[in-house]
Amino acid sequence: MGLISALAAYLSWGLVVPVHFRLLAGIPAETILAQRIVWSALLVTGLIALLRRRLANPFPLRPRHAWLVVSAGLIGFNWLLYLVAVVSGHMLDASLGYFINPLVSVALGALVLGERLRPLQGVAVAIVVLGVAIALMMAGRLPLLSLGLAVSFAFYGLIRKLVGVDATVGFCAETFLLLPAALAYLLLAAPPVPNDARTWALLALTGVTTALPLIWFAAAATRLSLATLGLMQYIAPTCLMLLSTLLYGETLAPDRIVLFALIWLALVLYAYDAIRHERRRRAA
Repeated sequence: MGLISALAAYLSWGLVVPVHFRLLAGIPAETILAQRIVWSALLVTGLIALLRRRLANPFPLRPRHAWLVVSAGLIGFNWLLYLVAVVSGHMLDASLGYFINPLVSVALGALVLGERLRPLQGVAVAIVVLGVAIALMMAGRLPLLSLGLAVSFAFYGLIRKLVGVDATVGFCAETFLLLPAALAYLLLAAPPVPNDARTWALLALTGVTTALPLIWFAAAATRLSLATLGLMQYIAPTCLMLLSTLLYGETLAPDRIVLFALIWLALVLYAYDAIRHERRRRAA
């Protein structure tokens, strides 16, 4: 169940979500973010009403549940960065961020959860750090959008794993924690949205394309190690990179070619190490 949930989440993020939000490219990222929070709140309320007897009850509340406030802030920040990248035609930056993210997850698993970092995993993390340093020297600037996406989502996955609350209940809590700010922005500061059926249909569907992948991801995060999640997570940025170059005509700058190449090398090493470790475990 954990592997299926992770696969569904990453394929959605890599193919369905970017195409969906690119169709809303004429609307500011902040407005799309606020709209997707509102529509997600409506959707998840319906899901909880429908599935209330099957959901794991989080009560009585434990101190660790307070971390959902932090996870809500992290996922809201991550959504905003992702939307900025997609609607402004910088999908390669988003792809790069989610290529870096698996290795950040591996490092966090080792530093925070005590998941042992095997030698090849350590080499893979070091290669990514080297790639970022080389890209900085070549371009003269840090890929801040990419790094922001990578770090914010890695910490989000870590916190959701530590909280251990039911996936749907946790997402509902995060959504309603973000809802007041979203409503305030829409009522007080948002520019008007084009009043046509296509735009509103696409905005309404943001609830579906936001909620379902996150619920699937949270379900996977409670069942799989951060290392396994990190290994599977490169599915989404691969799809995103192919979309950005083949469908939307973005081009790779030299510094990004070097960085992508080093990240792929790191991922190959990491995948080889994970497969070898799994075979040894089964043989033992």
